[in-house]
Amino acid sequence: MAVLSEHLRSTSIPLHLLPFSALLLVLLSSIQAFFFLQQWKYSIFLLFCCFFLAFVLVSRPPSVYLVDFSCFKPPRSCQVPLSRFIQHASAVESFDDQSVEFMAKVVASSGISEETYLPPALLCFPPKTHQRDYVKEAEMIIFPLMDDLLSKAKLCPRDIDILVVNCSAFCPSPSLSSIVVNKYSMRSDVKSFNLSGMGCSAGAIGIDLAQNLLKTSSNSYAVVISTEILSAGWYSGRERSKLLLNCLFRMGGAAVLLTNRKAASKSSKYKLTTTLRTQTAFNDKAYSTAIREEDDDGKLGVTVSKALVQAAGEILSSHMAVHGSKTLPLSEKLKHVVSIIRNKIRPKTVEIYTPSFKTAIQYFCLPTSGRALISEIAKGLKLDGGDIEAPLMTLHRFGNQSSCSMWYELAYLEAKQRVKKGDKVSMLGMGTGPKCCSCVWECIRNIAGESGNNPWSDCIHLYPI
Repeated sequence: MAVLSEHLRSTSIPLHLLPFSALLLVLLSSIQAFFFLQQWKYSIFLLFCCFFLAFVLVSRPPSVYLVDFSCFKPPRSCQVPLSRFIQHASAVESFDDQSVEFMAKVVASSGISEETYLPPALLCFPPKTHQRDYVKEAEMIIFPLMDDLLSKAKLCPRDIDILVVNCSAFCPSPSLSSIVVNKYSMRSDVKSFNLSGMGCSAGAIGIDLAQNLLKTSSNSYAVVISTEILSAGWYSGRERSKLLLNCLFRMGGAAVLLTNRKAASKSSKYKLTTTLRTQTAFNDKAYSTAIREEDDDGKLGVTVSKALVQAAGEILSSHMAVHGSKTLPLSEKLKHVVSIIRNKIRPKTVEIYTPSFKTAIQYFCLPTSGRALISEIAKGLKLDGGDIEAPLMTLHRFGNQSSCSMWYELAYLEAKQRVKKGDKVSMLGMGTGPKCCSCVWECIRNIAGESGNNPWSDCIHLYPI
C-alpha cells in the first residue's frame, strides 16, 4: 500500500480526479477496441472476397482454343461429273431405268458441280461395298488429315491427349479411333472416343465433347476428326427415299486441333465461346424422318421422309431460341420481348420481331444438305445472299460432306481472307435423330495469308459463281 501510495503521488493526476481518469481510460480503451474490431471486420470481409475471387478463378473452366484445322482434298481421279455418275449408276444391275433417271434429276438440281468426289470403291464396276474397302477409304482420308494437322501445329502424335473420331455410317471393330491410335503409336493413356450414327451434326457434337473433356484435363491437346465413309452408306436398291443419299453425299474429311493451354491463346486462330445441343428424338414423328433400315429386298439404306424439312424447321426454331439468349445483344432481346407483349395486347395486329443474329455473329457455316434447306435456314435467321455464300459455294464445289462440311466453309472464308480478329463465326450442324448442335468461334488473331494449304487454294479465284 505504501508503495502504491508513493506511486500515485508521483503521478501528475490528482487523487481526487483518479476515478474520472479511470473512467476516461476505460472509455478510450473501449473506443479503440471498437475501431480495432471494425477494422478487423473489414479485413475479414476483404480476405473473404479474395478467397472467393480466387475460388472463382480456379474453378472457372479454361478457355478452349482452335489451334488449326485441315480439310481433305481427294485426288482428281475421284472426281465425278454428272455424266460419269450416270454411267456408273447405269452399270449397277440393281438399279432400273427409273432409279437412274431419278438420281440424275436429283444430282442435276442439287446445286453441286461437276468437280465433286466419290471414293475409289464406288467408282468400280460394280461398286465395291466390302469391309476392307470401307477401311481403305477411311485410311485414305484420315491419315493424310492427321499428317497435315500435326505438321501445321508442329506436334508429334504422342502430344495428343484426347482423340475424337466421328463417322455416321461406318463403325468397325476395332473402332476408327483405335485405327488412328494404332497407326500413330499414341500414348497408352490417350482418351479416345468414337461417335457413330449421329449424321451431319456429329462434327459439332465432337467439338462439344472435346470441350467438355478439356474442362477436366489441364494443359491438353485434343484432335477431332470428322468424316463419312460413303462406300459404307451406298444404297443399291430402288426405293427413291433411300436413293437421295447416293446423289447428295460426297467424299471429304476434316481434322481439328483444340487445346486449353494458356500459351496457345497467342498462336491459335479461334477461341470457342459457345456450344449448344438440342435433341428431339423423344418425338416419334421426328425420330422417323431419317432412319437407316432395310428395304423389301433386304438392302440397307437411309430412308429420308418428306416430313424431314418440317422436323428440321421445328428443331432449328427451338435451338436458335436458346442460342439467341446466349449470343444476341440486349437490344435484340428487348425488341423481341416488346413485340411479344404488344402482340398479346393487340393480337394479330403486331408482328413478333425476329432477332437478327448478324448483330452478334459475322459469318455463318450452315448445313450443306441442299440449296433449299440453306435458303430456308437463311430466311429464319434473317440472312442475305452474302451470308450464305460460304455454304452455297461449298455445296457447289464439294457437295454435302456430312459432318465435316462446316470446316470447308470456314476454309472458304479464310481463303477469301474475310475473317478478321474479333469476328465471330457460327457453325451449325443438323443430323439424324433429329439433333442440332452449334458452336461459336471468336477469331483471336489475324489469319490473312495462311490459306496456302487449303482445299480452295487452287480455285478460290473462281468463286463465288
